[in-house]
Amino acid sequence: AFLSLLLFRTTLAHENGMDMNMDHGMSMNMGNVIMYLHFTPGDNLWFLGWAPRSVGSMVGTCIGLFMLAIAERWLATMRSIMEESWSTLAEIASTNNINASIVATSPEKCPNPSPKVEQPSRNPLRRRVPPFILSHDVPRGIMELAIASIKILFMLSFMTFQLGFIFAIILGLGVGEALFGRY
Repeated sequence: AFLSLLLFRTTLAHENGMDMNMDHGMSMNMGNVIMYLHFTPGDNLWFLGWAPRSVGSMVGTCIGLFMLAIAERWLATMRSIMEESWSTLAEIASTNNINASIVATSPEKCPNPSPKVEQPSRNPLRRRVPPFILSHDVPRGIMELAIASIKILFMLSFMTFQLGFIFAIILGLGVGEALFGRY
């Protein structure tokens, strides 16, 4: 106990000459962030220099967010369509591989077929996990990267508590779903 107390005391006394004060060069005030829902212009959107202060710049920003929300729904629809196509192509490739193995081991190819050789099942079980196909999985990853990035930008927009931004995103997502959701 005495040894640990001695080590603890020497650790406290040894600063390495560094100023352990963390206040230098950094201000923690929140600036002009309004922490409640509001329509007041002037909030920073994503960048320090992008702070729409006039009514016209607010309308332009809201139109941009509206269009970005529609684009996000379009990307999600494109991914859904691509997933369906990739699933069909992977199933066809898997079936072709199974058929090729059945043809390669068929009794017609063997000169003296043994009566005890079991025939492969004509209805093989379906794979539960799709195979890794580079031409499918790389675009899938890129699509997810784009969709996730847009969703993070939406989250940052919501964190401004600016109702104009929030309504523009929600309306854009609704319109985008109405346009592309049926595919």
